[in-house]
Amino acid sequence: MGAIPASPTRRALVLSDGAAGNENQALALASLLAPAVEALRLESRAPWRWSAPRRLPGAARAFGPAFAARLRAPWPELVVGCGRQAALATRLLRAASGGTCRSVQILDPRIDARHFDLVVAPAHDGLRGENIITTRGGLNPIDDAWLAQARDRFTAFARLPAPRLVLLIGGPTRALALDEAYWRALAAALGTQLAQAGGSLLVTSSRRTPAWLRDAARRDLAPLTAHQWHGPDDGENPYAGFLAWADAIVVTPDSVNMLSEAAATRAPVFTFAPRPPRGKVGRFVESLRQSGRVRALGDDFDPGAITPLREAARVAAEIRTRFGWDGDAHRG
Repeated sequence: MGAIPASPTRRALVLSDGAAGNENQALALASLLAPAVEALRLESRAPWRWSAPRRLPGAARAFGPAFAARLRAPWPELVVGCGRQAALATRLLRAASGGTCRSVQILDPRIDARHFDLVVAPAHDGLRGENIITTRGGLNPIDDAWLAQARDRFTAFARLPAPRLVLLIGGPTRALALDEAYWRALAAALGTQLAQAGGSLLVTSSRRTPAWLRDAARRDLAPLTAHQWHGPDDGENPYAGFLAWADAIVVTPDSVNMLSEAAATRAPVFTFAPRPPRGKVGRFVESLRQSGRVRALGDDFDPGAITPLREAARVAAEIRTRFGWDGDAHRG
């Protein structure tokens, strides 16, 4: 589904704790609903930080003066929050505006959904209700236009020998013990795959990747790798270019957002997990496996017929319908 233009005058405020996984989801959705989007990273303060999203007395002071100023008119037409801290801020702004500011909260807010106009939550959160929109995985801006723009920006990757295999490294979580034993097994599996298929290996890590794992990737994959990026010291972040030029993507299965971004491309996606990941991430990985969108590293690299996982445009269209904003499609 392609993006439908938003109202040419609508303003949206994005609220998050600054974590990339939260802020990026809120920005991706808000940008499809309003042309003017402002992002505010919340300065969480005690004691409200501990109790969020529950509302304690004096909650207007919970996030510092920048947010307190947003509680006074004029309010934006839309506020989109993601994460537990944003859930408190989003409900405060909705209440302060008397409902003038429509509120959308992404992820399980951990309180009754009636405090928000709409809640957007992945299926693995298990939420159901009249004002809940269920998604498969996380939201992101990746579509064919996004990928084409990234290919134009990172043309150097086109000259690398194909197939171009991209490795996305996350970090240890309760869902996956990404330890030294895991890493040795993954590095060996990558070596086997490249020996069989040839091509180029492109490697990047996330903010959650521990220093020892970045060092291990640099050391152990150096003979195999065409390009590695692990932080600003390595130059411009090529993440978008990696996704855009990938012939196949391998993802450590520890992050719903990272898996969702890989699955939004048209490349086959593979995971490596000697033991199935646990919890919500594990349930998401299993749903992708059952649909055929994700396979185990070592399986056939033939992409076959791939349907990208792209939820942001679908969710935005449903929000327009629920808010009575369908006329946006005929403007601008």
